[in-house]
Amino acid sequence: MTAWPSADSWHAACASDPVLAAWRGPWSVAFAIESDAAAANFAFTDGRLQPGGAPQFTLAAPAAVWAKHLAAIPPRHHHALFAMLARVPECTVRGDQLPFLQHCHIVRRVLEEIGKWLVLGHAAPAPVSLHPPLNTPTPAPAVTGRYIPVTAAGTTYQIYAETAGTGRDLLCLHTAGADGRQFHRLMADPRIAASHRMIAFGLPWHGKSPPPAGAIPGSWRLNTDLYVALVMGFVQAAGLDRPIVLGASMSGEICLELAYRRPEAFTGIVACEASERIERRQTPYSAHPQVNAGTFVPEWVRGLIAPQSPAECAAEIAWHYAQGGPAVFFGDIEFYAGDWDARERVGRIDTNRCRLFMLTGEYDYSCTVEHSAATAAKIPGVRFQPMPGIGHFPFAENPALFADYLLPILRELES
Repeated sequence: MTAWPSADSWHAACASDPVLAAWRGPWSVAFAIESDAAAANFAFTDGRLQPGGAPQFTLAAPAAVWAKHLAAIPPRHHHALFAMLARVPECTVRGDQLPFLQHCHIVRRVLEEIGKWLVLGHAAPAPVSLHPPLNTPTPAPAVTGRYIPVTAAGTTYQIYAETAGTGRDLLCLHTAGADGRQFHRLMADPRIAASHRMIAFGLPWHGKSPPPAGAIPGSWRLNTDLYVALVMGFVQAAGLDRPIVLGASMSGEICLELAYRRPEAFTGIVACEASERIERRQTPYSAHPQVNAGTFVPEWVRGLIAPQSPAECAAEIAWHYAQGGPAVFFGDIEFYAGDWDARERVGRIDTNRCRLFMLTGEYDYSCTVEHSAATAAKIPGVRFQPMPGIGHFPFAENPALFADYLLPILRELES
């Protein structure tokens, strides 16, 4: 890695950057990036880089931390700014937090893409994404969609579901704030589609699944009992016969709950990025009236994606999260980091009644490999495996690599 870029070359690259140019508008922000005693200042007025301007906030870390962050393939927890702020104590944001979170996409572009591109010895402009491109295009999945009425907790929801493939049912549960589109690339994998019928549905308020009639916008709040009722209600309404269930993040958590409450209903359970309890993961700025959730939430989740994951997949995840309804992501995290607590019951999961597998990505800083391993250690008979080179969204961010972990499990469940 070359030295930290000079202020002049960094400013010039930002001033001519086509991505920052596309984002120009009625916004202004000034910030500094500090490395030990050195600092680079960036001030934007009406979306244009301008000289001067007192920083509203400063991103600070020792040079050794920035060196890891700006490496071609950073180590886990150093691969994205939000990951470092969560897991690297030496990395801090000093000053006013609100403009940082309002403009975190600008900070990411300046630091994680333009700055890194220069540090790695390349000339401007930086590409739109530093993630590697897909080696081969993914064919469009042959999906069939329909609405299925599901009643849970006395309310009937119109749930949108898509299916692809043929064979044993594989029920696919999306992550917080997303929807069933996360599985489109997995659904296009002929290795899985040849022997399994994949079914993915969106929770109420997510994707094409609307809120119930008369619901108050922004009122969605998920909890464990409602989540179980929605999944089991869908299984019954869709006529699924002891499907295999697959989930990650919050849906990985509910997979553990299903293994505890309803093991007889499933042939096998694959819980990814799952832990008995996740502390301090609520993101209040995702529902803050002065923060654009359509910009902030995708930035937040970008930090959960491994740097090796293909650019096209990372962009799709960000795009899906940009389309969430008011406080939907916030309402999901109320389950994930609030209501959900299985510390007293995961040890009572009976894997003799339903096979349970746990997989966690190396780059997941929310539910780390250590979090999942500690939970798995309490469950007799569970099979736990870390996934190098994958982050928090395994089936969406790197579906071909994730399929290499999933297929042996599916074959084992056929026997």
